[in-house]
Amino acid sequence: SNPLHREVHQDMEQPLCHYFIASSHNTYLSGDQLLSQSRAEMYARVLQAGCRCVEVDCWDGPDGEPVVHHGYTLTSKIPFRDVAETINKYAFIKNEFPVILSIENHCSIQQQKKIAQYMKEIFGDKLDLSSVNTGDPRQLPSPQDLKGKILVKV
Repeated sequence: SNPLHREVHQDMEQPLCHYFIASSHNTYLSGDQLLSQSRAEMYARVLQAGCRCVEVDCWDGPDGEPVVHHGYTLTSKIPFRDVAETINKYAFIKNEFPVILSIENHCSIQQQKKIAQYMKEIFGDKLDLSSVNTGDPRQLPSPQDLKGKILVKV
């Protein structure tokens, strides 16, 4: 791997929508999307490889604890809390640009509240809670403005 590819060679002051963002689909899966294991470590791996947008499929779990897995399949389930803690630990090791959590929400209101509570508790000040009027994408903040921030897209 060419070390020059790790450096930023462009203006990072434009609105976020002006950029292609390295994204991961079914991030939690270690293999195929029907039978494989869901693993929190997969988030550590892709974040360190340069992904800035990761997918988190949230479902109601036992004992009021939301879980992450590929719905309607035999993939294993991992607690949402473990996923959030892994993302928090690895989000900014390799680069400071924002991380977007693409949440696929299948949870009851009660477990959605639990997810929000965990995100606030685990991400703390890194969680970007500013609301954006998406009517005008030119008003979106830039990657430079959002360094060290975790954004939530639902």
